Amino acid sequence: MKKLIYWVYWGLKNFIPILPSNVKSPGFLDYLSKDKDLGVRRSVAYNRNTTPEILDYLSKDVDCGVRFRVALNPNTSSETLKQMSIVEDYLYVKYAIRFNPNCSLETYKYLSALEIIKTLQQVST
Repeated sequence: MKKLIYWVYWGLKNFIPILPSNVKSPGFLDYLSKDKDLGVRRSVAYNRNTTPEILDYLSKDVDCGVRFRVALNPNTSSETLKQMSIVEDYLYVKYAIRFNPNCSLETYKYLSALEIIKTLQQVST
């Protein structure tokens, strides 16, 4: 199954996995979402054919790069984005959530309020 993944040379000694965008099988994407290689999980999270259920699973990944790609994926449900906005620590993931077309107005306002509070805290110190 993993023969469908392209490994692209990056840097001096590193290869990064690239999952072709024409991979549409939910079963295959689900299988890859549990792979130990974070590059494979990142590719699944960014794939436009990944289902909302798989993206919900990946939104809890330990790697912030996977969560960032989940936040950018237009298939991520508004409920998953809301949960991510509450528990996410990395600022750039929170920014990505705001740019997702499925981000609800409630989640957008919550993230905007957090940003204002953080800015005020920085100014007051």
